[in-house]
Amino acid sequence: MIDQNKIRNFCIIAHIDHGKSTLADRLLQETHTVADRDMQEQLLDSMDLEREKGVTIKASAVRISYTAKDGETYQMNLIDTPGHVDFGYEVSRALQGCEGAILVVDASQGIEAQTLANLYLALDANLEIIPVINKIDLPAAQPDIVAQEVENLIGIPAEDVIPISAKMGHNIDAVLEAIVKHVPPPKGDMEAPLKALVFDSHYDIYKGVIAYIRVFEGTLRSREWIRIMSNGVEMEPIEMGIFQPGMKPVTELQAGEVGYIATGLKEVRECRVGDTITRKTQPAAEPLPGFVAVKPMVFAGIYPSNNEDYADLRDALEKLQLNDAALVFEPETSNALSFGFRCGFLGMFHMEIIQERLEREYDLDILATAPSVRYEVKPYDKDEILVVESPADLPDEGTIEEIREPWMHVHVFSPEEYYGVLMELVMKRRGEFVGQEYPAPGRIIFKFDMPLAEMIVDFYDKLKSATRGYASMDYDFAGYRSSDLVKLEVLVNHQPVDALAMIVHRDMSFHRGQKLVTALKDKIPRQMFEVPIQASVGKRVISRANVKAMRKDVLAKCYGGDITRKKKLLEKQKKGKKRMKMIGNVEVPQEAFMAVLSLNDD
Repeated sequence: MIDQNKIRNFCIIAHIDHGKSTLADRLLQETHTVADRDMQEQLLDSMDLEREKGVTIKASAVRISYTAKDGETYQMNLIDTPGHVDFGYEVSRALQGCEGAILVVDASQGIEAQTLANLYLALDANLEIIPVINKIDLPAAQPDIVAQEVENLIGIPAEDVIPISAKMGHNIDAVLEAIVKHVPPPKGDMEAPLKALVFDSHYDIYKGVIAYIRVFEGTLRSREWIRIMSNGVEMEPIEMGIFQPGMKPVTELQAGEVGYIATGLKEVRECRVGDTITRKTQPAAEPLPGFVAVKPMVFAGIYPSNNEDYADLRDALEKLQLNDAALVFEPETSNALSFGFRCGFLGMFHMEIIQERLEREYDLDILATAPSVRYEVKPYDKDEILVVESPADLPDEGTIEEIREPWMHVHVFSPEEYYGVLMELVMKRRGEFVGQEYPAPGRIIFKFDMPLAEMIVDFYDKLKSATRGYASMDYDFAGYRSSDLVKLEVLVNHQPVDALAMIVHRDMSFHRGQKLVTALKDKIPRQMFEVPIQASVGKRVISRANVKAMRKDVLAKCYGGDITRKKKLLEKQKKGKKRMKMIGNVEVPQEAFMAVLSLNDD
């Protein structure tokens, strides 16, 4: 049994790419948690996608044993968190299991948007902050200036900020000593009824749902029956253990420790992130405060390319939802694409990750429709507000009193010289300037309000290219506002294609419609009859293009001869084409849906 005063639970928070995972690697190496021969870059990023994209997507936990300079051995539980804005909820969950946080700041880039966002999350959770400046080995590093920025921000003296190089392994022992000294040990009565918080989970085909837990009160022993408090499900765990960094079974977990339980549950819905686990025999009176449920912001239809894969797609989404609480989905049907699911995501990067995981981990061939956001619609004849997630569900224009769309508070960190470029970019997207701050010489924080629909597709890419990669962005939900929005429909051969419909601002509908029709004209294959492509708003067609028919030369075998014979053949061909047009069916290929996604507003 370990003394509770010798336990330290901490996480690493930072802006994307400031070196969280590299620092985690060095901490594991410095404490000999992982043998040098087993060591590899980004050890805790176990998904292929995480390694390829160089970002952490899932929070991951590991136990470290460290002998401090005072001769005492401490048990440290490290939770590595993501930095991308789309995975902020993963960070908030990881923080609940800790008493301290290492705040990593890049010595060459200084404090960025996500540094601030994650810092505020940590301060809200009452964590002890240990500021660390990373990448001091870079030629462009300015550790003294960045340390002063940190002091201005959180009031910790600049000389107490620890300068390190995670890549070179420089000064890592100072970080470990700071954790021992500053992070408080967990408080929790070992004899009280068991309370353990599920802060993450994943699915294993042999052991069922594996819940990552932090024990707050009491002691959990193997072979003891447990109960999930939110739904009353009871079971005897197959296995329990700790992360070192692989799974290592143990016989008990005490208050203050972090570990896992292999529940054996096959149903994803029975063990949710944020649930409290207690004993069956002496249950706790009330659960721990869980997490605020995250609300998806971006919606898109996901359909199997082959209709027979529908059941496999549903199973795959359910398994992904288990360790990704922010993913929501419900069945939907489309005239163009048959059966599929309407899925909700936190942002475009989240959507991209889910699509890639479906294709790789579950070997599915899928089609995705253009992303849209959740609108609120107020009809004339009813007092209730309708929630519209798919443009195809928008009621007829004549019945709508007003449409409200989600707006976001956007913070953009940027060097001063990009002032004009940023202003132009945001105003083009219907943004509103709110204010600005100067946190350090030559750096500026812009505050904007912007419609989410204008941000979701390529705003971040445009922001990065306009500022040569120097700007960073963070956003949070501001509320719904009424806007003059219309439904832009696409008709192929006079048939509306619901999967290509979109909701746009009236001022942009003509421009968008034209671009859409032009893009589709090149993507839809030629038929034996002429295919009209139209973009319409309400009953009004605002743009049209024709895909020319393929023609067979019926006069090829007429060498000279009577003109009436030629006319007869042409007339016959015309009738055939007319008949074909009545019964003809035009397939819309996947490239056409991709064309909608890549419409740029330049």
